[in-house]
Amino acid sequence: MVTVFVLIDALGWKYVEGGDFLTDLLPIRKPLRTVLGFSSGAIPTILTGVPPAQNGHWNLFYYDPQTSPFRWLRYFQFLPDFLLDTRVSRKIIKELGRRVLGMGPLFDCSVSPRLLPLFNYVEKRNIYDPKGIVGASSIFDQFIARGVPYCSYTYHEASDAEILRQAEHDIRARKAEFFFLYLSEMDMFLHMHCNEPGEVEKRLQWYDEELRKIFAVAREVDSEATFAIASDHGMTPVQRTFDLVKEIESLGLRMPEDYLAVYDSTMGRFWFFNDRARQAILSRLQDLPCGRLLTDAELHQLGIFFADRRYGQVVFLLHPGWLISDSDFNGPSWRPVGMHGYHPDDSYSDGVFLTSEAPTMPVESIADVYLWMAEATHIAPSVERAS
Repeated sequence: MVTVFVLIDALGWKYVEGGDFLTDLLPIRKPLRTVLGFSSGAIPTILTGVPPAQNGHWNLFYYDPQTSPFRWLRYFQFLPDFLLDTRVSRKIIKELGRRVLGMGPLFDCSVSPRLLPLFNYVEKRNIYDPKGIVGASSIFDQFIARGVPYCSYTYHEASDAEILRQAEHDIRARKAEFFFLYLSEMDMFLHMHCNEPGEVEKRLQWYDEELRKIFAVAREVDSEATFAIASDHGMTPVQRTFDLVKEIESLGLRMPEDYLAVYDSTMGRFWFFNDRARQAILSRLQDLPCGRLLTDAELHQLGIFFADRRYGQVVFLLHPGWLISDSDFNGPSWRPVGMHGYHPDDSYSDGVFLTSEAPTMPVESIADVYLWMAEATHIAPSVERAS
């Protein structure tokens, strides 16, 4: 039996709710609760059925000075920033990471080279390959173990349009039973156009037309073929920005001697090396209007608590609609009108689940998509979920 599963990055429930996007082919429709964070945590959750705290993947960089693959950069710490931390030096490190250090083809030097010796990088392998996720078995591992023929298509190899054409060809040629299509370009589109309903509708219409071709071919090959579309998260309109980096630097502390910070688009993650830094930074963060500190209880509840604090001793999360104006992942020259990475309670953060057949189990969160894929291919999923 042919199954076509399409993962459309950042396609939020807010953008399809009440619309006619593939409603005739995919009548079972509902929002999906995402995980706190970005695709680096959400997609491994979809692929394994367990949250980041179990599969090991949350944000891309984590604190690991003992085994950091960038320890050799310590020998260049004497260089001033105008030599060590430049566009050219970051490009060199990026290429070394990708070609020499085994960081994978998507590694980017987002963290300052002066701080990199303190960090490791979680996506050393292609997460869409077997054994690609460090802490849990993925659906692709299950396919290999159970002998399920499958084809996987991602932006690693092709654009959305190219993926759709190749998948159509392969379905027609009966190359597999399960076809996994990851279409990534909606993410950047919504970053830049989520507040333009007309443009969003045009984009959805393009996906509607192209996916209809895929589904029609699948039904020609197998009249009982099943289809589903899911997304990893949504996209929240940006309303305000805040310079969190400047706010923390104004305290006069030294990094990395006193503290360490990684500034993602919607959160700051901090490690402290003395009580003075801890007290000063926590006091300042507690007074800011743009976000709040997450408690350990919340981190547990959200599935992102790591006992070794590799992803941060504390996490300061911005309120939905706020954006760090100059983070490690979006500089001052990039001003998106949409962002994700907020608390999953934010309604704009919901992903989607659209399918041709009603699932036999509840599909409420992105982790449940794994179970749907396992059921669609008639394999007993290997998932041990934390209670």
